[in-house]
Amino acid sequence: MHANRGQRRVRSRLLGIAIKPQRLQPMQLLDVGELSVEAGLAGDSRGQPGPRQVTVLSQAAWRAACDELEVSLPWSERRANLLVEDLPLDQSIGGQIRIGDAVLEITGETDPCSRMVAVHPGLRQALSPDWRGGVCCRVLRGGTLALGMEAELVPPAGSR
Repeated sequence: MHANRGQRRVRSRLLGIAIKPQRLQPMQLLDVGELSVEAGLAGDSRGQPGPRQVTVLSQAAWRAACDELEVSLPWSERRANLLVEDLPLDQSIGGQIRIGDAVLEITGETDPCSRMVAVHPGLRQALSPDWRGGVCCRVLRGGTLALGMEAELVPPAGSR
């Protein structure tokens, strides 16, 4: 799916929503969340406008990293805000993720940080290839999110 995606839109599902009310606090899982241009994901400490307003993780990428380490870890250990079923997020800067009325612009890769070392030995390295750690996004249009909603990746204009 990664190598030949071209201009194709890829559809998936929203499987997880999580916030961290304050830096370094445990993630809180939600069934419903509200995205806005002003605050990102409501209740999350990182929501201020900017290129890293919301983070998105692909379940397939998370599973690949865990499989490499032969371990099963909850996705919330990655500390991402949104979990989508299987979107090819690698090399997707400038693309959009649409979930319901909400639109997120992909601004870059979410680099695995040193906190991942504390979660499990080798996790930081396992998340490094193919953007397995997910992507950072800016909210272009807000909306209500709920588990199970369709998530769609729209590649950047002009991508091949």
